[in-house]
Parts: sequence; structure tokens; C-alpha cells
Amino acid sequence: MMTKKTDDPDSDFTNLIRHIQESRGIDFRGYKRTSLERRIRRRMEEVSCDSFAAYHAFLEAHPQEFIDLLNTVLINVTSFFRDNEAWDVLRREVVPRILERKGDKGPIRIWSVGCASGEEPYSLAMMFAEALGTTEFCRRVKIYATDLDDAALNTARHATYAARDVETVPEPLLERYFERTNNHYVFQRELRKCVIFGRHNVVSDAPISRIDLLVCRNLLIYLEADTQGIVLPRLHYALVNDGFLFLGKAETQLARSRMFEAVDLKSRIFSKVPQEWRRTAGGSLSLANDANGARTNTQARLLESIVDNSSAGYLAVNAEGLLIFANTHARRLFDVEESDIGRPFHDLTISYRPTELRSRIEEVRNSGRMIRIEHQPFTRTGSEPARLTIEVAPLYSRDGKAFATLLTFFDTSRVFLLQQEIEAAQESLETTIEELQSSNEELETTNEELQSTNEELETTNEELQSTNEELETMNEELRSTNEELEVANEEMRRQSEEAGEYRRYSESILRSIDVGIIVLDDNFIVQSWNRWSENVWGLRNEEVTGEAFLDLDIGLPVQRLRRQLQDTLKTEAPVELVEMDAMDRRGRRITCRIRLSPLLYDNRAARGVVLIIEDVTERVRSDAFAEYLGRIIGQSLNEVYFLDPATFSFQLVNKGAELKLGYSLEALRQIALHDLMPDINAAAFSRLIGPLLSGEKAEIVFETTIERPDQTLRPVEICMQYFAEEQPPILVAMAHDVTERQHIGLDDSRAEPVSG
Repeated sequence: MMTKKTDDPDSDFTNLIRHIQESRGIDFRGYKRTSLERRIRRRMEEVSCDSFAAYHAFLEAHPQEFIDLLNTVLINVTSFFRDNEAWDVLRREVVPRILERKGDKGPIRIWSVGCASGEEPYSLAMMFAEALGTTEFCRRVKIYATDLDDAALNTARHATYAARDVETVPEPLLERYFERTNNHYVFQRELRKCVIFGRHNVVSDAPISRIDLLVCRNLLIYLEADTQGIVLPRLHYALVNDGFLFLGKAETQLARSRMFEAVDLKSRIFSKVPQEWRRTAGGSLSLANDANGARTNTQARLLESIVDNSSAGYLAVNAEGLLIFANTHARRLFDVEESDIGRPFHDLTISYRPTELRSRIEEVRNSGRMIRIEHQPFTRTGSEPARLTIEVAPLYSRDGKAFATLLTFFDTSRVFLLQQEIEAAQESLETTIEELQSSNEELETTNEELQSTNEELETTNEELQSTNEELETMNEELRSTNEELEVANEEMRRQSEEAGEYRRYSESILRSIDVGIIVLDDNFIVQSWNRWSENVWGLRNEEVTGEAFLDLDIGLPVQRLRRQLQDTLKTEAPVELVEMDAMDRRGRRITCRIRLSPLLYDNRAARGVVLIIEDVTERVRSDAFAEYLGRIIGQSLNEVYFLDPATFSFQLVNKGAELKLGYSLEALRQIALHDLMPDINAAAFSRLIGPLLSGEKAEIVFETTIERPDQTLRPVEICMQYFAEEQPPILVAMAHDVTERQHIGLDDSRAEPVSG
């Protein structure tokens, strides 16, 4: 991290800052000197210390003073929905764009930098919960909230606030997301689990990556300009492409760079400008993240670290003449800024200083061969003059085509000086060869050693070049492997979603079926217990799952099913239906019809038993009543005929009909009703019954005479109805003998027989 020297190292103020850093691990070196000193003096006045040395001693004697000092210096001033108009813009303009980009299932990552006591991340949680709903929010959203102050983070983790702290929360949100306890308000537990608090120094610690919305309000204004230059690229790195940055009111100028563009300048909301190359967390430049914020793997980071820590400087110029890469050593050596990446190389000072490189790049492109430029003088302000050896070499892609030019800068000042010394020594030896023969031999030996060193350096350079090519090849292989893993991961995710959907589909079917379904394993342990079973027996699924079915204390006498359960497992076939009397959870006696079937997997051996329990209480009662009603009608002396609608032949009659007609049922089945009516033929009878069969009339009543086997006639009244909905349809006739019909009048107290 770059630091700005603010005072003499031995000054009392510097010693105080160093003591704070060593005691609490908080680095204030990037903060503005004037702001930092002013806040510390304010705290010194409150504890009556008149010098930094005295306050230093006070801190050592009173460690608890650190808490009050940090609260003063770190300015833990925050509130829910602070600057409400800016939050309204965030809700209207930014949240919908994030949700649209993420789709229905994409995860959403949010980072609140300098979260203080938690009001800001909880405001973000409420905003996204309103847009997504609580369930979707808890499934998709992660909010990272960081700060330097451990005491403030501890307050935020408790999520408990006084009434004055929640005054800025709109009333509907307060009722929906807070629980009132005594005189405090506690943030909703489900949303609280999605907010992750942690201690983090945005100046020195590695940033959190793949962030969709980064909130850093009123923090950058307290940092030195150099420190801001470090923090802003870190924030840029943390965001995914098209990610959003939400700053404070006083921080407009801080984001006016090519890294960000304004979404709403008044509200200080900016969006990230994606770049082909960008600065990594370690300080080098590498490819930008994709839209999902994917990062390179460990091997790629190892390659990046090797390049950044190399003693050689590397610059790369693409076919269009744009500078597309600069490692750490090259940036420091030639003052290459991040904004220079992507600029034409000929516009930069390095293109002609320490030597003219534009023509050399063109020569390498045309010839395809490396050019080495030895010992070029190079001087930087405030530094010793140096000599640089420059190698200009083409870079080839897999198809063998050159796609860029690599410039490698080696500091050969020492070799150059040694060569100068050698040349001077040789000149001196030539003039004094006779007088200094022994010295000449020593210098020749030294020359040979230096030559050997030079050869070793060249060999090392070739080995490094070869290693670099091998690492590039390895990087391509690892990238290919990573793509294959991503495809496999996507397939696994899809299969997981399909399995989850199938499970929910199956559970919904079980809940919807209006019968009891109980699934047991081969040890008769309950595996599944649907909603019907919960409602009837009064035990929830989670209470019985994993319990022995035969040990359950419910209204169904389960012990009586032991033999049927064992037979089902043994035969691997359904057993006969079982009807049992039981008592539901309300104490109502019911009749249950139970079907037991084996639980089969891919036609293998039975792995359990499925019980289907149906409440047939009403059906049993109806069947009993129908049986009772049939017995009464069958024994009744009233004549009831069931006729074929097509032939009018007798299908079934009751006992009274057999008695009064004088024929047995077997004989009647050979006779049509109109055959017993001497006064009417088949055609006339069909015309009479026609309106009934066509549905024009619901019933027909008529009087006729019936002839008995002994040829005696008796007058009857017949009422006929047609039941077309029955299968098969049936014609029902009820006959009444009117020979002895009686009539009762209002003025007659006696019933007189009426002659037919």
C-alpha cells in the first residue's frame, strides 16, 4: 500500500499513530493528516490531555479509551435511509436494473463499506426485500457489511435499536421488518441472517469481489489523495461489469474518472465502466472480470504474482499500437498509470525514452525476430542514472500469428559499469603490459569471470523466457479445464433444480390427495406422512418421520396391521383391502379402508410398504341404509316392478308383486307387462309410455286391469318412472290394487270401500 509521509518518524504524533496501529491493528496512515489530527485533539480535550505524548501515555494507562477514540476518529454517524431522496433514486433506478440483469434466479451480492452500527446494510436489506419478497431475498441476496470499529460491528450484529434510531424508517417498513420489544426495535431475524458483518480495511485488505451494488458513503472524503487513488481501483475491481457504486453527498469529484460513469450525479450514484484490462487486488493489471464476476484460479494468480514480482519490466503493445499490459516494475520505472492502459503507445513518453522504440516495434513485426538494444542510458528524477537493456520480441497465439509485441527492460547498469571498467583496464594494460604483467593476468581472470557471469545471465534470461512460455501454455490448459468444470457445474445445478422441482411436485400431489398416504421402509419406519394423515391423526410429518409405525399412538389400531405389513414385504404384492374402525383426532369414530402395496424401486426387491387409508364411514353408512331400504321394499306388499325399457319385460319384482300377480320371478322374466293387460296391446302400451321414455314427462299414472293366472281380473293403478341415468337404464312401475280402495272425506268419519 502506498503511504504518505505526514510527519517526522520520531514525532509524538507519528508515535501515537504507530501505537494505535500496533495495539488495535488499525492503519490511519492513509487518512488526511489535518482531519485525523483535528479529531484526535477533540478527544484529547475531553480527557484533558494537552499534548500527543500525554495522550499516548493516557492510552497506555486506560485501554478502554480506545473505544471512545475510534468512535471519534472513525465518525460512526449513520441512520436508516440517510439522505432519503438518494435512496429513492437507488430504489427506482438501480434496483430494477440489478434484478433485470440477474434474472429470476441469479445471486445478488451487495457490499456496505464503513457500515458503522448497521443502519445502512439493514436499509439495503429492506429495499431489496420489498422488491423480491422475503423468501426470494433470503434465497438470493448476500449483503457484506464491513467496518474498522469492532464495537460498532458488535452493535450492528445485535440488530437492536432504540426508538429514536428508527425514526427515519417509514411506518410500513417498521411494522413489517422490526419487532417491538420493550423500548427497543429488533430487526427481522430472517433478513438479519443474510447480512454478514466483518472487520475490513478498504485501504489495505483485499476487496470483496463480484459485487453488484457497492455502498461507500462519506468515507473517501477523509482519505489522502494518494490513498483515494488506491481505494477507487479496489472499488472498481470489486464490482462486476455494470455494477453500481453509491457514494455520499460530498464525494462527487472522487468518482469522476474513466473507471465510473454517473447514473444520477445529484444522488452520487455511479456505474462501473468495464475495461479490457484492469488492476488486480495485488496491484498489477490483468483481464477484467466477466458479467458474473468470475476470477482466475490459483495457478493464474501464481503466474500474475511471478510477473509482478519479476525484476524485469514488461510492456505489451497490441497490433493496433495500443499499450495493453504493464507489470508492476514497468509501471514504477516509467510512471505508467492505469489510465495509460489502452492508449496509443506512440503518445507515451516510454515510446521514445530511453530510446526510440516505435520503429523497433515495427521492425520486429515485419521480421518476426527479436531485437536486443543494449545499455541505453535512462535517468529518473531523484534517482541515480541507470542503463537499460531492452528486448523487443513478437508474441504469437496458438495459430502462429503474432498478436502483440512484448518489450522487456533489464537493469544492466552493473554489467555496463563492469564492461567500462574492463575496457579501461584493457587500455591501461596495453600501455603498461610489460611493467604490470602480473596485474594483467589478474584482470584477464576477472574478465573471464565477468564474461561467465554475463553468459549465465543470458542463460537465465532464456530459461525465464522458456518458463514464461510454459506458464502461458499451462494457463491455456487450465482455462480450458475451468471451462469444462463450469459446464459440468452448470449441468449439476440444472439437475439439482430439476430434482428439487420434482420433489416439490411430488409433495404437492401427496398434499392434494384426499386420502391418507403413509410410506414405510423395510423396518416399518415412517418415511412420509401426508397432510390427510396429519389432519386425521393429529401428528405432524416431522413428529412421526423416523418413528416406528407400529409404535405410534394414534386412533388407528396399527398393531392389527403387523401381519399384513409382513405379508406385503414377503410377497412383494398388494394384499387384500382391510377395513378397520378407528377414531380421529377429534374423537369421531370412523371406518377406514386400508390398501397395502409394496414400495418397489426399478422392479427390484421391495424396500418398504405404502399404506393408502381412505375414510369410508359415510359410504359404509350409505351402503347399509341402501341395503336396509332394499329389504323393506323387497318385503313390502306394494307391487314394485323393474322393467326393461325396450321390451317392457320384467327384470325384477318384489315379494308383494309375486304374491299379487300370481307368478314366480322366473316366470315373470318371460312376460312383458302389457301381456298381463287384456285390454291393451303392445303398440298402445308403447305409445302410452313414449313421453316417459323421451323425457317429456317425469312420470305416468294410469289405471288398467291385470289378469292373474286363474284368469281373474283385478283393477290396478300404475305409476311409472324412467331412470335413464342408471346403467343400464331401468323402467320402474309401482302398482296399487284399487279393488278395495277407500276414500276419506272431511264430512265423513268413516272410510267406505270404493268399487273399482
